[in-house]
Amino acid sequence: MITCPGELAPHIAGERHVEKVALTDVAARFGTPCYVYSRAALTAAWQDYQQALAGRDALVCYAVKANASLALLGLFARLGAGFDIVSGGELARVLAVGGSATRVVFSGVGKRHDEIAAALAAGIYCFNVESASELLRIDEVARVHGMQAPVALRVNPDVDPKTHPYISTGLKTAKFGVAIDEAPELYRRAAAMSSLRVRGIACHIGSQLLDPLPAAEAAAKVAQLADLLHGEGIIIDHLDLGGGKGIAYGEESAPSAADYLAPLLQALAGRREKLVFEPGRSLVGNAGLLLTRIEYLKHGRERHFAIVDAAMNDLMRPALYDAWHEIVPVRERAGEVRSYDVVGPVCESGDFLGQCRALTVEEGDLLAVLSAGAYGMTMSSNYNTRPRAAEVLIDGETAILIRRRETIAELMAAELPLPDVAPTTPCPPG
Repeated sequence: MITCPGELAPHIAGERHVEKVALTDVAARFGTPCYVYSRAALTAAWQDYQQALAGRDALVCYAVKANASLALLGLFARLGAGFDIVSGGELARVLAVGGSATRVVFSGVGKRHDEIAAALAAGIYCFNVESASELLRIDEVARVHGMQAPVALRVNPDVDPKTHPYISTGLKTAKFGVAIDEAPELYRRAAAMSSLRVRGIACHIGSQLLDPLPAAEAAAKVAQLADLLHGEGIIIDHLDLGGGKGIAYGEESAPSAADYLAPLLQALAGRREKLVFEPGRSLVGNAGLLLTRIEYLKHGRERHFAIVDAAMNDLMRPALYDAWHEIVPVRERAGEVRSYDVVGPVCESGDFLGQCRALTVEEGDLLAVLSAGAYGMTMSSNYNTRPRAAEVLIDGETAILIRRRETIAELMAAELPLPDVAPTTPCPPG
């Protein structure tokens, strides 16, 4: 399994490759900026979870928000994955690639009426309910459609995951879920609603977790809640322990799926419930990179800048989280090493992909921004009217275009010009 950034794009004869394809060839054929993924790395990451859960009654639901590429979703569907979605659009993507709705869990704090109805019609496995108001809405929609909605409450066990505050989701202060001490009463209400079927308990404490112990602590609290409900005759079929396993972006050490899940599985030893997991980043993060070309080198008294054709609209994580991605030249070059800020052309001071990077480069060189498979393309935008990047999947010696680069004409296609109208009289001053 690929476990660290450099393994995705090793040097072969002084040039970086993904599997057996040179990144210079990818750039020549598809242009830059361009996201590049490894099918072998995606498959290995999936198999890591399957081996860790061998012999367990478990459902692994890939978190679509991490990377919603139809090609990647189709690959995971063929491998037997379930899916964790947070919108009706993500459900449509899963169904479009042949994913089974009966293996879909629907999370998220703001489910609309139409999204709930579409998920019910599709026959999803479960709704992860995030509030008392949402519970009432799902009951209402199910009743109108003459159906029974399968539900689990997402509970906050108030466990500190020790991660970035923007991706810490299981504390009392989070917008997600309900406090675990308030959950029993909500379960009693749900059990009394004829259009709901209580199915499970859900919990997700955060993302990019490198220490498995907080997840194990949360699992133990969820198990205690299941026992309490069972004592009241409310039977829980599954425990959804979320995702969150981190990856190595640089020098940090990331656990394998087996090492991460071991304390959690020990906390749940002997239990009869199905276990559900929702990994995203750990399946795709280190299976992808962002390929970009240096447009200009700008040397100053205080700092040096490598201005590339990718930007914060292509990879938001550094600007949003101050996230660190390893950045490496695609071709080895002899010469002076300088410290560069790798920045894009977007008109924002926060438009950077990396700062203070030791590089030996010239204008026109290609750079690979590693560990970009998760929360890269899915968080990209068209800020500054920049078309989104192409996406390419590498399968052995073959490079497959899985998303063509957008055009500026496509960006404007949905917009309507202002109709011809008589000029209005401007408001008087004051």
